[in-house]
Amino acid sequence: MIELSEMIRELRRELTAAISEGDGERVRFELGPVEIEASVTVSKEAGGDAKLRFWLADTGAAAKLARADTQRITFTLHPRLADSGASPLISGDDVPHER
Repeated sequence: MIELSEMIRELRRELTAAISEGDGERVRFELGPVEIEASVTVSKEAGGDAKLRFWLADTGAAAKLARADTQRITFTLHPRLADSGASPLISGDDVPHER
């Protein structure tokens, strides 16, 4: 299983690659909200710096785990560019009045 944070990190990498690869293309897409639904197991580490961790469970594993140990979560990410706060476009330069 992988951590939820690792999945989000990979999603960010893939979206960044899509933006770069679209540079110079005539047809562009505005990146809207990204909805994610996942089965997760929650674990808490013991010790002085204990922390709660969310692990993604694949569909087969989720079915085998006890219902009390596995939760289904849904969340929506609203991607923004770090430098401007604007919604990213999967392509090159902005064109006036384009959405």
